[in-house]
Amino acid sequence: MSEVTRDKRGTNRMEPNSRNCHLCENKITYVDYKDTQFLRRFMSPHAKILGRKRTGSCQKHQKLITKALKRARHMALLPFVAQT
Repeated sequence: MSEVTRDKRGTNRMEPNSRNCHLCENKITYVDYKDTQFLRRFMSPHAKILGRKRTGSCQKHQKLITKALKRARHMALLPFVAQT
């Protein structure tokens, strides 16, 4: 969770979490669209792609994740929308 601190003016300010990119830490250079278990980590329960703030990934790897998710959806490995 982010911490709430007060700045000089006395207003509350959220400090961002210091998250490290999971892909950078494990030196992953390619995200395989066929690895659906790994890709589900980056999807919401409604099958939406989660943002960088939520996943903690860097911009370079977020683009790779997004491209892999879209490919997996197109190949019918992952759903476009969640079943209700």
